Order: sequence, then structure tokens, then C-alpha cells
Amino acid sequence: MKVNITGKNFNTYPHLQETMEKKFDRLGKYFSDDITVNVVLSQERGKDKIEATINAKGAVFRAEEVTPDIYEGIDKVVDKLGRQMSKFKGKLQKRYNNNKALKFEFVPEFEEEVEDVKVVKTKKFELRPMTVDEAILEMEMLQHNFFVFLDMETDSVNVVYKRQDNNYGLLETAY
Repeated sequence: MKVNITGKNFNTYPHLQETMEKKFDRLGKYFSDDITVNVVLSQERGKDKIEATINAKGAVFRAEEVTPDIYEGIDKVVDKLGRQMSKFKGKLQKRYNNNKALKFEFVPEFEEEVEDVKVVKTKKFELRPMTVDEAILEMEMLQHNFFVFLDMETDSVNVVYKRQDNNYGLLETAY
């Protein structure tokens, strides 16, 4: 498994790189092909942030962690990625039934108990045609972190949302 490490306002050093390669190598046994892990290290409010993404033939695994200790963050991210692979094992097996890119015999069964999911509130509202800027303004006035609207330019239902970096994201629907 190849590990690409990028630092944003973060200095990497050989021991950290070796540790990361060793930890992420454990996930390499899940794949038959040579897979690349893209890791971004940064500092956020005095804490270390680690983001890891694995693209594996149509399946994307991503984990992010902010911790005071980068080594603790690496362990948590590797654990999260392992759980994601386990959780989606069945889904991926169906999708890649005849594809040998993923070795499913090494993916452990997901053992976490799944609670019954209940819808506790239903809300109906009228979709009004508006621009993205108007939707962001409406979202801010309502003090919500997302807003569903009818885009007047594309005539499709879209969602604007507030990101953790205080910027905005847009989800566009396509059918």
C-alpha cells in the first residue's frame, strides 16, 4: 500500500512517515491491487488533524480525526477505515461480485449492534424557486446548517450546507 502524505502547516518527519506507512499497511491486506492512501496532515486550533482517503475501484473510504496527539489520530483513522470496510462488506461484494480488486475474505464481519432507526419528526415545506445566494441567506436567517431549495436556474432540488471550515457547500441533484 502506497501512502501519499501532504502537510498543510504541518512538518512531517521520518518517524511519523514510517509509523503511518506501517499502520496503513494493515489495511493493504483488504485489496489485491496496489492501493494508494492519500493523507493530509494539518493543525487546527492547536490540535493535529489527519484526513485519509482510499479510492478503490469505485468505492471510497474516508476518515478524519482531530486529536492533541498525531499518533492517536493515526490509530483512530485506521480503525475508522477498517470499520467502514467491514460495514460495507456486503454492499461491496454485490457490486464487485466478479471483480478481484477487493479481497473480501480478509474483511472482518461488522459486529456492531445496529439500533432500530426511528423517524421522530416529519416536516413538510414548500419549495420556492431561488438562487444559491438567496438559499444561503435563508439558511443563515433560519440559523440552520443546511437548506433545501428549488434552484431557479436549473429547476432542480438542491441543498446548500455550512461546512466545518465556515464555507458553504452545494449538493445538486441529477436524475
